[in-house]
Amino acid sequence: MPNPSQQKLHGLTSARKLQGLLAVGHLANDWSPAAIWLLAPAIGLAFDLQPSQIGLLITLHSFGAALAYLPAGILSDRVQRPGKLLLFTFWWVGLGYFLASFAQNFWILATVLAIAGMGDAAWHPIATGALARRFPTRKGLALGIHAVGGTLAEVFSPLVVGILLSVMEWRSALQLSILPPLIMGVVFYKFRNTIPISTTSSISKVDLVNLLRSWTTRKGLALITAITTYNMALIALMTISPLFVQRELGYSTSETGLFFALAMLIGATGQPLVGRWSDRIGRRRVFICGLTIAGACALLATGFPHQGWTAGVLIAAMATLVFVRSSVLAMAVDHSGQREATTLGFSFALMDGVGALGGVTAGLIGDFELHYAFSLAAGFSLISIGITAITLSRTSAH
Repeated sequence: MPNPSQQKLHGLTSARKLQGLLAVGHLANDWSPAAIWLLAPAIGLAFDLQPSQIGLLITLHSFGAALAYLPAGILSDRVQRPGKLLLFTFWWVGLGYFLASFAQNFWILATVLAIAGMGDAAWHPIATGALARRFPTRKGLALGIHAVGGTLAEVFSPLVVGILLSVMEWRSALQLSILPPLIMGVVFYKFRNTIPISTTSSISKVDLVNLLRSWTTRKGLALITAITTYNMALIALMTISPLFVQRELGYSTSETGLFFALAMLIGATGQPLVGRWSDRIGRRRVFICGLTIAGACALLATGFPHQGWTAGVLIAAMATLVFVRSSVLAMAVDHSGQREATTLGFSFALMDGVGALGGVTAGLIGDFELHYAFSLAAGFSLISIGITAITLSRTSAH
């Protein structure tokens, strides 16, 4: 019979394996969607699109994904074994983006990308819900480690795509980007039954009503607005920055991939640390600090768009916003205090649904001057800071 120390060691090993498995799965699932950030300028060139149309493509891609987040979260809270659902998402992503590579016009491409993105979207509330249940007192850290997988996809996928675009067209590059999710779809089959089962009862209408009530309070609405404007700032920067460094700073596709990858890499490495800080010193402090730094960097890029260090401050702005993403998700779970997967599905829907409007609004402003869109990102950050610092602090006092 194992002694308590052996049981503790086994539990620790199992916990690390779970975090590692879901982080790698996150990386594979996000690989194809992350490729779109670098493929979008190439698609714009092939289809002769304006910046606003490129922004619309990214917005529709994200909006389609947003439609799947909440249903996936609810479904995850209803089934006891979410591993099979996670397995299915890899194949949806791989086949969906493969079909998108054959689209012959803007609207067909946008529609197929939106549908393909639903598969990737479904992964997030299911996986993060399992982690939030498994690590109730360390949600910030657990979600931060999981987020590293997705952010690393946004590091290496654009980097690889940038190199591929120097030797092939965007369709071929997109087709190659489906290999990671398909490979993981084969590997994950072995682990489909190792994901922790949900020990709660199936979610009911009463649960949904209570969840809705928690989000329609003054604090809930303030948090919704803060989360949404935060992601509008991030998506605005991620949409326009690759286009800006190519058209205004003369970067090649490979250099643009490296630029984008560096921003995401810095953000990825900081997420677990920032998540741990938020567990210790509070989500609100971390959130406000991160958005203040990002907003200041975006304003610098607006005022000095053609300096040698402009790309550096854009990297800092994007990386800092990525830093705080896990804290944002943990803040949402802390607020609802129940049904982790459904809550996280709702949060992801806000960020990638309403928050995706940052892409098209940045594109519309970019039709005039690309660097004007950076001031829009700074404005979104300022709004989110104000709501978090004033409204949420007041409601927390009651």
